[in-house]
Amino acid sequence: MGAPDTMTQVPFNKPYMTGKELWYIAQAHASGHLAGDGAFTRRCSEWLERRVGSQKALLTHSCTAALEMAALLADIQPGDEVIMPSFTFVSTANAFVLRGGVPVFVDIRPDTLNIDEGLIEQAITPRTRAIVPVHYAGVGCEMDAIMDIARRHNVLVIEDAAQGLMSSYKGRALGSIGDLATVSFHETKNIISGEGGALLVNRRQDEERAEIIREKGTNRALFFRGQVDKYTWVDLGSSYLPGELVAAFLWAQMEEANTITERRLALWERYHVAFADAEARGKLRRPIVPDSCRHNAHMYYLLLPDLRRRTALIEALKERGIQAVFHYVPLHSAPMGSRGRATGDLRRTADASDSLVRLPLWLGLEEQQDKVVEQVLQLL
Repeated sequence: MGAPDTMTQVPFNKPYMTGKELWYIAQAHASGHLAGDGAFTRRCSEWLERRVGSQKALLTHSCTAALEMAALLADIQPGDEVIMPSFTFVSTANAFVLRGGVPVFVDIRPDTLNIDEGLIEQAITPRTRAIVPVHYAGVGCEMDAIMDIARRHNVLVIEDAAQGLMSSYKGRALGSIGDLATVSFHETKNIISGEGGALLVNRRQDEERAEIIREKGTNRALFFRGQVDKYTWVDLGSSYLPGELVAAFLWAQMEEANTITERRLALWERYHVAFADAEARGKLRRPIVPDSCRHNAHMYYLLLPDLRRRTALIEALKERGIQAVFHYVPLHSAPMGSRGRATGDLRRTADASDSLVRLPLWLGLEEQQDKVVEQVLQLL
């Protein structure tokens, strides 16, 4: 998604600020600690551990970095297979391809657009090392079934919860269910730091190695805790820490996480009610949230009958100053998709990619949301 057109009156996204971000950044500067793992980083990590219920939360400079750390923790070797949906962002696959892994693409459910848990088991081979469910639009995958499959086949589950912070599945926070999980604080997410992410570690045996991988493969964290008398290079790793200014910005957002979520849910519900009649008349399909899931209103999308009508709607809204966007191009159909393999024809993935349109949803849209609804309904 490029920069908004100068004629855009209603952008697709507008990053929200609580009002405390710059004050906390100034505090971080005054502390004299701008590198990673300062006081604000600790606050954010502890908040995630409490809120999500993970054993350990490690801030990273992006969700992509957290996924790369997960691939290292999973010890992915060349030729190892990792099952995931094709309907996801490129980072989900890239993290494992960088280790020589092979993405195995599985089709999505027609209701939630999450990975179809009923197709996972037939995709498992002796080379399968992990399953990566992606919680699309902040709606949880069918995690009980996925965890059962993983345990029976002795493979890891790595939740890509980039969109899932503040959402839950059967009362359990997304990101707390798998062996490992990742979240994003990119400016398009609900709680933001511009760029940013976190790795959530849910197994005690992974905690120490996760710290080492995040600190360039050194046992620096153990040294600062007095557990070793010097630190040195002991494992693979890279520089995955965010700077303290990023964490300071993020802390201001975390303090207001409940309010942010409530306001987004109100916007989501306003869309959902407004498009109910159009759905009843067969013009579109609205998002489906199973009773077992509590979502965070990360996005509001519509599924139109076909690519032609989806494209026409986006173009017509643009002419009226409203920026709506499509979403993923399926990874299995991308040039790099040849690095993986598809199971089945992935027809539902292709259909969702062709028909889905995402509407603006950001705090402050309240005053313009009626305009968006009115224009969409007129164009339909």
